Amino acid sequence: MSEWEDVADDAAQHDDTARVKAERDRLARELYETKHKHADYLAAVEAAVQDAVARIDIAPVSAPELVPDNNTSEEYAVALLSDLQTGKRTPDYNSEVARVRVMRYARKVVELSNHQRLHHPVRHCIVPMLGDMVEGVDIFPGQQWLIDSTLYDQLFNTTPALLADFVRYLLAHFETVTVYAVDGNHGRIGRRGQFGPMDNADRMLYRILAMLLRDEPRFQLHMTDPQGERNWYQVMELGNYRAMLIHGDQIRGHSGFPWYGLGKKVNGWGSGGIPETFQDVFMGHYHQLARIPLNQRSVWVNGSTESTNTYASESLAAQSEPSQWLLFVDPNAGRVTASYGVQLKETADSDGER
Repeated sequence: MSEWEDVADDAAQHDDTARVKAERDRLARELYETKHKHADYLAAVEAAVQDAVARIDIAPVSAPELVPDNNTSEEYAVALLSDLQTGKRTPDYNSEVARVRVMRYARKVVELSNHQRLHHPVRHCIVPMLGDMVEGVDIFPGQQWLIDSTLYDQLFNTTPALLADFVRYLLAHFETVTVYAVDGNHGRIGRRGQFGPMDNADRMLYRILAMLLRDEPRFQLHMTDPQGERNWYQVMELGNYRAMLIHGDQIRGHSGFPWYGLGKKVNGWGSGGIPETFQDVFMGHYHQLARIPLNQRSVWVNGSTESTNTYASESLAAQSEPSQWLLFVDPNAGRVTASYGVQLKETADSDGER
């Protein structure tokens, strides 16, 4: 190769390098602009929500008159709530049915707590909200044919009012109601990876609920809010009892409940995978009511208010009844003392119930 050819080759390589660097700089600028535009958009949405909710005035619920303590150990009612998927439509499920079943659950929480109160005080209700409170609209292909409302309606009309009514009903029968909340996968905006992990409708919904009940001094919401990350877990502490709360889509499986994956993940988290210690795990996602012992821990898998899922029938050969777990926890002993799998399907006695 001649000297002039060497020079020409070096010049061509230099041009290629310059083009690559220019393209890199252009993409970096576009990414910077996209991130800032997205942040501005989210800030505008949050400001609009706060302004709208501030116009809604909800008076605090009157505190109940409970029977004085009888010198026995106090327990907490722990009402798991998850997988409402408001907005979803099946042959016998929609947003209206979801409301009926959630409020039926609230009444059963109170009825069962009253039975427990015959023996010991139950003054406080804890509500772990484990995600998939809404159905979403575009997290998998064809979902648009399986919903009865838009994400706007799910997030601003249907679900906040339902959760506020649920909490307010409990406040009429307990001294305090405390919510611990994590995000579900149906709250995701768009397909997996399309938007940031913070863009989750469940996360927005919990904030709206807190705004609606801002004047209720006997209500508290605990939600982790990591920047740039999903609110995927938290550890709930009730005295000496600690439970790890997740939605459950962190557990990978195939064609059914992932028994092996569950044991592997829980044992990993319990041996240092997360910094906190915990006795039990609360999760949803699989729409199947179950208690799974893993040595000294128990995994409480919550049900769903949904019914007649034709996809589950066809693809998984599985079906479950609408249900939710209600547990009672002794905070001093640090353990679950009683559990009720609360069935929520309509019966002859509940026809016309609203």
